[in-house]
Amino acid sequence: MGFTGRLLKARTLRQMDEFLSRPLGDLDLPVIMLDGTGFGDHMLVAALGIDSTGRKHVLGVTEGSTESEQVCRGLLGQLMERGLVVERARLFVIDGGKGLRKAIREVFGGWALIQRCQVHKLRNVMDHLPEDKRAWVRAAMNRAWEQETVEKARGKLRHLASQIEDEYPGAARSILEGLDETLTLIGLCVRPELARTLRSTNAIENLQGTLKRVTRNVKRWRGGMMALRWAVAALLEAQKKFRRVKGYAGMPQFIASLESAVTSKPLDRKQRIA
Repeated sequence: MGFTGRLLKARTLRQMDEFLSRPLGDLDLPVIMLDGTGFGDHMLVAALGIDSTGRKHVLGVTEGSTESEQVCRGLLGQLMERGLVVERARLFVIDGGKGLRKAIREVFGGWALIQRCQVHKLRNVMDHLPEDKRAWVRAAMNRAWEQETVEKARGKLRHLASQIEDEYPGAARSILEGLDETLTLIGLCVRPELARTLRSTNAIENLQGTLKRVTRNVKRWRGGMMALRWAVAALLEAQKKFRRVKGYAGMPQFIASLESAVTSKPLDRKQRIA
């Protein structure tokens, strides 16, 4: 490695250390989005927070081979060490990975509600269908998610699954898998514009687009530390263009509904961090 390369490495290492040690205790974060993206043999799992005014904050990123429970718990543990409050009603928006879901339940217990990304769910269902069947199934699922009550939405999705079960059992199983977690926002009565923001992990996937653009000229990844250094550099660049989320005016109503939903059920406050 030449002199310029060593300088770049030193600068990005310092940048990474500062970025991943920033205190989080002053941030009020009713929403956290978690998602992973691949860099060669490495999986980077990132956390994006949305505060009570609708502003976005990149909270952290960790590296692993998969979105495993251990990797995700490690990331959540790091956020807590930096001051992330646990005992706060919070919505987690995730892509549906079992490791993410289990880690959230283990760490945050009853303080957390989970919204399954509807965009990911649609993709998963479409993968089980031929091209000529996708449009009407997609439309039927979107109509279900536009219902005013969880009961109506659940009924429509179950009916759709029963309609296609004989011919496309894989698609039917995908619709039913984690069904209620795709309906969380309906139960919270979120305003439509804000609901469109929170129904998917698109906000964090936009970060991943910046990651891929910044690293497009990297030909070979020399270990997970290199992937982390480049990821942090890209996330810092992405943050410069952050705006408040669409529908942020509905945040106070959303937060009140979220807190009501969490406090109306028994809370498991036992936090277990490995």
